Amino acid sequence: MKRMFAYSPDNPKREDVLAFMCGYIRETGRTVQITVGEPTRTLEQNARMWAMLADVSRQVQWPVDGKLQFISPEDWKDLLSAGLHKEQRVAQGIEGGFVILGRRTSQMGKRELAQLIEFIEYFGADRGVEWSEAA
Repeated sequence: MKRMFAYSPDNPKREDVLAFMCGYIRETGRTVQITVGEPTRTLEQNARMWAMLADVSRQVQWPVDGKLQFISPEDWKDLLSAGLHKEQRVAQGIEGGFVILGRRTSQMGKRELAQLIEFIEYFGADRGVEWSEAA
C-alpha cells in the first residue's frame, strides 16, 4: 500500500504532519521515499483554464495556414502554453508544414498553471474577450 504525506513549510500544522509521518513509519517499518516538488495544479485551476480557453476560442480568430479563423480550445492551449515562457518551438510536420510544440499543462505545478491563467487573462483582455461566469 502506498501512502502519501504532504508536508509544506507554510502549513500551520506542519509539526503535526511530521509527527504523524514519523509515527506511521515507526509502526509500519516501511521504506520511505521523499519527493520534493511543487504542489500539483488544482481541479479548480484546471476548470478555470479550460473555461477561459473556450471563451478565447469562441471570440478570437487566429491566423492558421495564412487565414484568420476560430481555433479549438486545445489549439489555444498549445499556443498560449508555448507563449507563456516565450518558447515557441516549431517542428517540421510529418507530411510537410509545421507544428508548434506547446508545453504540457498536465506537467505544470500549481504556480506555473496560475501563471498560465494570468497569461490567458492578459491575452484575452488585450483582445476584448468577455469571460464567462465559469472563467
